[in-house]
Amino acid sequence: MKKGNKYGIHRVIEPLGVLPQPANKIDNNMDEIYDNEILIDVQTLNIDSASFTQIEEQAGGDKEKIAQIMLDIVAKQGKHALKGKTDLMVGDKIATLVSLSLTPLRIDKIKDIRPDIDQVDINGKAILFESGIYAKIPKDMPETLALSALDVAGAPAQTAKLVKPGDTVLIIGAGGKSGMLCCYEAKKRAGVTGTVIGLCHSEKSTKRLQELNLCDYVFAADATQPVPILEKLEEITKGQLCDVTINNVNITDTEMISILATKDNGIVYFFSMATSFTKAALGAEGVGKDVNMIVGNGYTKGHAEITLQILRESEVLRKVFTELYA
Repeated sequence: MKKGNKYGIHRVIEPLGVLPQPANKIDNNMDEIYDNEILIDVQTLNIDSASFTQIEEQAGGDKEKIAQIMLDIVAKQGKHALKGKTDLMVGDKIATLVSLSLTPLRIDKIKDIRPDIDQVDINGKAILFESGIYAKIPKDMPETLALSALDVAGAPAQTAKLVKPGDTVLIIGAGGKSGMLCCYEAKKRAGVTGTVIGLCHSEKSTKRLQELNLCDYVFAADATQPVPILEKLEEITKGQLCDVTINNVNITDTEMISILATKDNGIVYFFSMATSFTKAALGAEGVGKDVNMIVGNGYTKGHAEITLQILRESEVLRKVFTELYA
């Protein structure tokens, strides 16, 4: 068996010398695997929300065109945009917790596309590198429910790390999948002396979040239009603004409200992959804001356990997730 690189560099075809994620093309041959790889039969792909939105717009919402775009991407790039100790056994069901943009993937058949939850059911195979992280599907909840939560596990887990008792926290995109989990975790960590504000896009998601009772304040607004939102936040916080802002949206041009909403020396966490870090950096400079901006790393230690625990602790969230995503 061939010896592989810990980070999967041995699978890179072009350009040579880079890691799999930024590579233009990687080797998705599954006939022979390396000594530090795990070969996985794939049932469901959780596509990054921003990426799926882009594909769906390109296809005009047509499922056949969405399927063809995905097949073309994998055919061209070998991906979608374990050596040592392992507790895995043949037949175990797992969720990989790494981006599809670095995963060698082969799609044999696309069986179903669910645009409302950014999931695609397939027959296919994938490779998990030695450095790749995963979670076993828990036995105390349906597979689809666990997958929906694990897909965004980084956001609520990072929220748990960043929010302190007494903090005022703004969750942008609070009515979405990652947003609702972040609201729960923010409320838990900020405590009775803290304040959690949920900013939603639609009236439907606003009503749902209000009924969940996860926030102290919930309102709907267009996050690409910062001025009216800033006025609302100044009213809610009595001009103090927010200690922590978590951005979960899957659209562009929401950087400025994230920055303006946050007090000096506060924290802005950009979980959204639609974020332009150029706009964020130059925007903060342009308005004279000294805020700490964090790139949305989808991984933090214990993130799978933290996120699944939320669904165990909160009966109302588990019910909503089951209805929407399972």
